[in-house]
Amino acid sequence: MNIIEELEWRGLLADCTDREALTERLAKGPIALYCGFDPTADSLHVGNLVPLFALRRFQLAGHRPIVLAGGATGMVGDPSGKSTERNLLTPDQLAHNIASIRGQLTRFLDFDTPANPARLVNNADWIAPISFLDFLRDVGKHITVNQMIAKDSVRSRMEDRESGISFTEFSYMLLQGYDFYHLRKTFDCELQVGATDQWGNITVGTELTRKKLGAAVWGLTFPLLTKSDGTKYGKSADGAVFLDPKRTSPYRFYQFFIQTEDTDVVKLLKTLTFVTQEEIAALEAEVQASPGARAAQKRLARELTTLVHGATECDHAIRASEILFGGGLEGISEAVFNDVAGEVPTKDIEQARLESAGIPLVELLVHAGLSQSKGQARKDVEGGGVSVNNIREANFQRAVTTGDLLFGKHVLLRKGKRNYAVVTAK
Repeated sequence: MNIIEELEWRGLLADCTDREALTERLAKGPIALYCGFDPTADSLHVGNLVPLFALRRFQLAGHRPIVLAGGATGMVGDPSGKSTERNLLTPDQLAHNIASIRGQLTRFLDFDTPANPARLVNNADWIAPISFLDFLRDVGKHITVNQMIAKDSVRSRMEDRESGISFTEFSYMLLQGYDFYHLRKTFDCELQVGATDQWGNITVGTELTRKKLGAAVWGLTFPLLTKSDGTKYGKSADGAVFLDPKRTSPYRFYQFFIQTEDTDVVKLLKTLTFVTQEEIAALEAEVQASPGARAAQKRLARELTTLVHGATECDHAIRASEILFGGGLEGISEAVFNDVAGEVPTKDIEQARLESAGIPLVELLVHAGLSQSKGQARKDVEGGGVSVNNIREANFQRAVTTGDLLFGKHVLLRKGKRNYAVVTAK
């Protein structure tokens, strides 16, 4: 199947300005295409993966992807999909965010291949030098206010009498439209892609480019990533799931996808992975035949964690998951244990208290916050609900000593199935 047919099979084709003409153009040879990302944070998040992976799919098919960092548009704020105006970022904040995101892009796009290298551009380079009057004369005159207020992103905000829409945000689509015109003129870019909430901005760009250059260009959008209940996908109880491991650890990233509902997992395999149609069909059959095995969720989590964080970090996340679900610690590396320690409460203790006879387990359980009192800790141990380094312990008189320390400094305590704590000797 061609790239358009693949996007459609994966559920990634929502709108296209002229599908037939675009398909014919793609059949003639490679094109340049772009997708913009406003650097509102210093990390991309799961919601960015659909358009980012779309660029990757096009690059694998031989086309030339352009990633546009919105150093200029990020200072204005896109009203699309927003009920209130964004907080405006400073130039320094935007520069920091762009620098941080640049490193993440290299995991998904090849910037070094001689055949069709990816390109990263910043729209501040061409928008910042334009004067306000020049922009009004050369850009504003080509797009009518009637067209602009007909866009969903603008109309919905105008209908809200309390928040409304500022002139700053109203002008956003003209800036994005100018981006397409500039990229077509400078890099022969013929296609802009994005989520459905960008349709209004994209069509302004296609019209402006045709009017100013008389050149053929197309716009293509993907559905917003949502769960089966209609809510936006990509957020956990703690907020957005980021690609930066400092903001969302590989373990939490892996867990986010391993917990995917059966009703969503096949759709996510299609939209967020490069797993083949045949493999996905087989996994879909497994979901129907043996949902408890969660084979599709495991494949989804492994595929995405490997893509975003690499194979080693994915293996660490899987091993850490096994430990936090009661698995043994045999052969565990310190790096994996540190992943575990980063996901549970930790408590320091003076190493001297573990030397010689050590500290009673019941006292250590209270110190770690797993039991409210020594009496309760004794009941917890005698009831068979306490483990030391994931080995069940039934003797409440047992002492924990330096001999129990993992890597010479940690003890992993567990009460019940999911209550963990790490005690670290200092």
